Amino acid sequence: MNGGDEAGASGDLPQPLDWRFSQVFGERSAGEEVQEVDIISAIEFDKSGDHLATGDRGGRVVLFERTDYKNTSGARRDLEGTDYPLRHPEFRYKTEFQSHEPEFDYLKSLEIEEKINKIRWSQTANGALFLLSTNDKTIKFWKVQDKKIKKICDINTDPSKTLGNGSVASSSNSNSTNTCLTNGGLPDKVNNSLSNDFSLPPGGIPLLRLPVVTTSHETSPVARCRRVYTHAHDYHINSISNNSDGETFISADDLRINLWNLEISNQSFNIVDVKPANMEDLTEVITSAEFHPTHCNMLAYSSSKGSIRLIDLRQSALCDSHSKLFEDTETPSSRSFFTEIIASISDIKFAKEGRYILSRDYMTLKLWDINMDSGPVSTFQVHEHLRPKLCDLYENDSIFDKFECCLSGDGLRVSTGSYSNLFRVFGVSPGSTESTTLEASKNPMRRQVTTPSRPSRSLSSITRVVRRGAAESPGVDGNGNSFDHTTKLLHLAWHPTENSIACAAANSLYMYYA
Repeated sequence: MNGGDEAGASGDLPQPLDWRFSQVFGERSAGEEVQEVDIISAIEFDKSGDHLATGDRGGRVVLFERTDYKNTSGARRDLEGTDYPLRHPEFRYKTEFQSHEPEFDYLKSLEIEEKINKIRWSQTANGALFLLSTNDKTIKFWKVQDKKIKKICDINTDPSKTLGNGSVASSSNSNSTNTCLTNGGLPDKVNNSLSNDFSLPPGGIPLLRLPVVTTSHETSPVARCRRVYTHAHDYHINSISNNSDGETFISADDLRINLWNLEISNQSFNIVDVKPANMEDLTEVITSAEFHPTHCNMLAYSSSKGSIRLIDLRQSALCDSHSKLFEDTETPSSRSFFTEIIASISDIKFAKEGRYILSRDYMTLKLWDINMDSGPVSTFQVHEHLRPKLCDLYENDSIFDKFECCLSGDGLRVSTGSYSNLFRVFGVSPGSTESTTLEASKNPMRRQVTTPSRPSRSLSSITRVVRRGAAESPGVDGNGNSFDHTTKLLHLAWHPTENSIACAAANSLYMYYA
């Protein structure tokens, strides 16, 4: 993938990774029922990898921060030179906030659910974290910053010296108690005593002191909504993506892509519009969109027909014409009723350096070189064993599940989810045979593929073998395990600098490292 050398001939192939369980948040016990609002619907690492955000169907955003090297003395480069290895990434809960609430569109008589569709981190500034979150209609820009806790100290009344009639005794030595109350609160005893008949001690209070607000050294993260971007999409938002310029971002729905400035919430520019004059002529919709990681003028979007279009914002204000089109043509003899459904791309991701695009359709992962539009450079079979079951999957709507994909920071591996809470990791180096199946559990390797196969660009022979195996045992998945379409791993993210993956299984967040 890097440089185009034939790594298979040189023998410099990276070794398959040994994945291990790291952490789990929100693990449910056996038989515990999962609440619909708790199911995770979005995962995203920030660019540094020090923070992780998740969104759920209840409209909440939960933030985690890395802790495994914060208390380590010495520079990371120095630690790498020592004999003992660095610890794997460990995260802890930081904070959570309610990003979206359920709404109702009275003009269209349409309920707008609070489910978080996407989360994208923005550039940090002055020690604060910034991120975008969106549901079907509304995008919000959040600032999360650690604030020092303010306390009220030096109150005259001493709650430890209450009299029997409910009055409060006070003395000139009230400095010794030095009662501190967080955020202006009062102890229950003080509230009770002051609510009754309050009497002054004989001779009055010798010294009257007003409460003093002091700032403690303790901090607490506080989330504040900075901007709300709304009323710009007639259809459900499926993607948001930050631009490398740090000032703009795009939002995409089924038919349009809008360009926003982070500082301007009441105006956006429509840059892609695929809505036909007559909706009966509609043949495809936009499924995902993403900015190029380094070129602020380039972005890509995918369609329900399995194509990816690369557009250049310098060409025109309305980018209806693409600069490049990537699609994998299928032979007419293999077409069926399900061909267009399974060809629909559910997610696209640019590699870190921006030369490659990873796409996920229902059956496969495809890796594209933006300099070569004749076809994908690699195709990885994910659901080929489900081809005989497409009728059943269509009946229960599972065929419309939208699986996400991700790439490692070094560009050597790709990953995506599957059913039965499984996810796959493939090596993309030329000649690599790495193909690992893991389960979102504390023992991820128990479903390890024993005989990995490397799908290449020429898939005819491999496809025939896999299809034959699936037909012989239609009740199992590609690894001989029972197939469960009700437990699906749709969302996952790869750490930007290390071999660490975070994935969501219902309401649980699992993390693995290699």
